[in-house]
Amino acid sequence: MSFEQESLNYHKAKSEFDTNGKTGTFLTKSCSTSKELSMAYSPGVATPCLEIEKDIDKAYDYTNKGNLVAVISDGTAVLGLGDIGHLASKPVMEGKGVLFKSFANVDAIDIELNTKDTEEIISIVSAMADSFGGINLEDISAPRCFEIEERLKEICNIPVFHDDQHGTAVITTAGLMNVVEMSGKKVEDLKVVVIGAGAAGIACAKMYKHLGVKNITMLDSKGVIHSGRDDLNKYKKLFAFDTDDRTLEDAIKDADMVLGLSKANLITPDMVKSMSDKNPIIFACANPNPEILPSVAKEAREDVIIGTGRSDYPNQVNNVLGFPQIFRGALDVRATKITDNMKLSAAKALASLAKEEVPSHVKKAHNRGDDMSFGYEYIIPSPFDRRVLVYVASAVAKSAIEDGVARVKDFDIDAYKAKLERLANHLDTK
Repeated sequence: MSFEQESLNYHKAKSEFDTNGKTGTFLTKSCSTSKELSMAYSPGVATPCLEIEKDIDKAYDYTNKGNLVAVISDGTAVLGLGDIGHLASKPVMEGKGVLFKSFANVDAIDIELNTKDTEEIISIVSAMADSFGGINLEDISAPRCFEIEERLKEICNIPVFHDDQHGTAVITTAGLMNVVEMSGKKVEDLKVVVIGAGAAGIACAKMYKHLGVKNITMLDSKGVIHSGRDDLNKYKKLFAFDTDDRTLEDAIKDADMVLGLSKANLITPDMVKSMSDKNPIIFACANPNPEILPSVAKEAREDVIIGTGRSDYPNQVNNVLGFPQIFRGALDVRATKITDNMKLSAAKALASLAKEEVPSHVKKAHNRGDDMSFGYEYIIPSPFDRRVLVYVASAVAKSAIEDGVARVKDFDIDAYKAKLERLANHLDTK
């Protein structure tokens, strides 16, 4: 049976009482007696309704709002598939729901919008936002995605997070932090090159700046983004500066880090050789085929540290290390937004976890044996390490409290970490 047929079968119902697709609804309260029916609906349901009418924050106490995220897409930038239409994106959005639940016990509902109009999307999402504890924007093309997220963050009183942007930024920043520590370099002295000026590329560059990186060269399909170009939108202009570099070959010379968010085989062995003298880092995130294969990069020079978006290579840049746990922390303190500090705290938490001893079950999941430890081939934690939930969610929640964007005021970080550990163990046994 082909992989494609296996995938189709996976998405179909398995039995008479099963449903097609990957997500559904399960009840959190029993409704098997007359009394329970009267509580679930009329007349008992009126009581929490009236409590919420008096204080809308009571919705967190009497409904699923505090554990519910809307995954919203218009289908214009789906994975490596591009603009395939809103309904064709539904399997991906359902998949995000699976990851939310599996990795952080967050309930998610997917909503595919049959419109590409920026104003209409903002209007629709803002009108429904109060039903949820958070909004996860997904696979919306740039530059529209920037304005949609920015405007919704201003309008909505819940976290709005475009994972295509910030998930990759958090995880690659974690890896960058660890390489800087290993190599003894200083963040402010780094030269970073970003290939791809879409949603993820611009968000990553912004986060590297927030970390302290000063020298960032960005490239789009026309080459280096520089101050002499007159074809740049306002988001690209943020990274335009005076430079004689025009090509990737020019820009990559002496670079300490290259982030690839473009297409296969753009980085050559000679380019790798021209990078900085000590421990250059490459995140080649094009899928399914990266900008350069790890084997090719390492053949060019032994000290290169490389990660990809693929699970069959070390240092996978996998967004499942970020968005479920970030939302878990934000939801648990009833945050009104996700701040830059919360995202940076998530990156720091991932960087810290990578230095801890790797559990045996994680090694087994990767089939890598006893050699799996902090170093060139392990600068980012594994998605199978349940401690990611504890580290990231607690760091995000703590930062939300510190930033003043949490509705919860009486917050005990130690008690919260203990609760997350219990949740992680529960998820591990399911």
